[in-house]
Amino acid sequence: MKTRHFCSTLESHRVRFVFTALLLLFGLVSGGRHLEANEGRPNVLILFADDLGYSDVGCFGGEIETPNLDRLARNGLRYNQFYNTARCWPSRAALLTGYYAQQVRRDALPGLGGGGNGVRPPWARLLPDYLQSANYRSYHSGKWHIDGKVLPSGFHRSLNMVNQGNFFSNKGNTIDDSPVTTPSGPDYYSTDATADHAIECLRDHASHHRDAPFFSYVAFISPHFPLHARPEDIARYKDRYLKGWDKLRTERWERMRSMGITSTTLSPLEREVGPPYAFPEAMKKLGDSEVNRPVPWNELNDSQKFFQATKMAIHAAMVDRMDQAIGRILKQLEEMDALDNTLVLFCSDNGASAEIMVRDGGHDPAAPMGSEKSYLSLGPGFSSAANTPHRRHKTWVHEGGISTPFIVHWPKGIQAKGEIRTTPGHLIDVVPTVLEIAGVEKPKEWEGLQLPAAPGVSLAPSFQRDGAVERSSLWWLHEGNRALRVGDWKIVAEKDRPWELYNLRNDRAEQDNLAESDPKRVEEMAAVWQGQTDAFCELVKPYATEPARPQARNKNQPMPTK
Repeated sequence: MKTRHFCSTLESHRVRFVFTALLLLFGLVSGGRHLEANEGRPNVLILFADDLGYSDVGCFGGEIETPNLDRLARNGLRYNQFYNTARCWPSRAALLTGYYAQQVRRDALPGLGGGGNGVRPPWARLLPDYLQSANYRSYHSGKWHIDGKVLPSGFHRSLNMVNQGNFFSNKGNTIDDSPVTTPSGPDYYSTDATADHAIECLRDHASHHRDAPFFSYVAFISPHFPLHARPEDIARYKDRYLKGWDKLRTERWERMRSMGITSTTLSPLEREVGPPYAFPEAMKKLGDSEVNRPVPWNELNDSQKFFQATKMAIHAAMVDRMDQAIGRILKQLEEMDALDNTLVLFCSDNGASAEIMVRDGGHDPAAPMGSEKSYLSLGPGFSSAANTPHRRHKTWVHEGGISTPFIVHWPKGIQAKGEIRTTPGHLIDVVPTVLEIAGVEKPKEWEGLQLPAAPGVSLAPSFQRDGAVERSSLWWLHEGNRALRVGDWKIVAEKDRPWELYNLRNDRAEQDNLAESDPKRVEEMAAVWQGQTDAFCELVKPYATEPARPQARNKNQPMPTK
């Protein structure tokens, strides 16, 4: 990623930012090599976590036991500057379309709507549609949270975990877009059920479609609230976190530095920054042991310390169980002799969450913590630890809200093992990366509709060499929180607050705000951010008043190309 030197006048820069916006709207070119047909197209497995913190997994400095993810990292690559959108549904849209969520109406733009109920324009296809032309079969297991049903979006099979409020029940879920009719048994747990379905699809693929490559999209709900975990998993972390979030953050940060994951300072706790939304009734239900500010640990009483530490133990148990599920999926790939030629990608939809709320079935204070009748959230204290060493949480676009661990594993295509890539990347890069390694050229039209050029770039060149990927900028907007990264420079602002400026080369903790000392850089970068925002607004205006749902398509029909 080249660092642009902002030394021009504002007037000349306005010309440049219009040009940049046009590039983002009408085309960015990625480098790298396409696979020849006779080399065998790789399979693709995307493992997507939900509300996972940057430092939660072992290979990114966490103490949580994640041997299967650690194995992928040890035999693959870790990207330490990879980004999401700070929220669930925008991230899923960016991951599977290759566009910023605002470009496809899955997050809001000023005055134009969009968001969690937004409907994609008809041209905004998902990755499986593009892979159809290369004979890929596509399978979805887990959370969906994208508009429309799953199968018309190009997937051949699906388990949609619609029930996100109870990890111990399948009520409300769908199989292949039809309601589940068999009630879940007493041993049901959604993370395990997600892996079970993914494994079932892989076994069926091996039996009936062995000559075709596959794309498996496994979207775990874990470790999203409510904090629900199996008792035996919770027991492994019991009392481990009584040392507090202050100590945990320091321990993780020190491990991350020794691993080479980060070289930044550790951001201090922001004791006045609590959950992004206030739910006073939930606080009453949860009782006096709940804490909605990340105050120093020694200011809590013993009851509060036990309550908070137990919540973190449940969070860890959920991550642990997800890793166990990933291990079972990897074992299935090994049994199919498919692991070596499967591109495995692991990341999270946003940073850990500071939210505290009670939804769905409510919270029974007498129920064991982490059981079906409880409804607990991690909260800002241990969320700050999960996002070590960065500031803020899910929904904010400071580094804590948008940074994710990113692991890439593909033995047949990547020679490097255990290396760290400092190349910045974003979820918008996944589609162009997968299409490149699959040897698929994205069409310029879809059923007569022009496809706007997507903003992402292929990360494939960085598989071989760090720093091999160049881009003009990365852009964020969510609920008024906004940011832009150009090279090592980042401007970021909370809703209705002025821009802050940071040099991420040595300050990803976002502690040294340079906005006052370098106002010209802020002004010019803000102009770039506004230019891109205006371009996205122009793109979605035709769909803002009368949205159209993506058209259904026969999954066996080849993808139309120009």
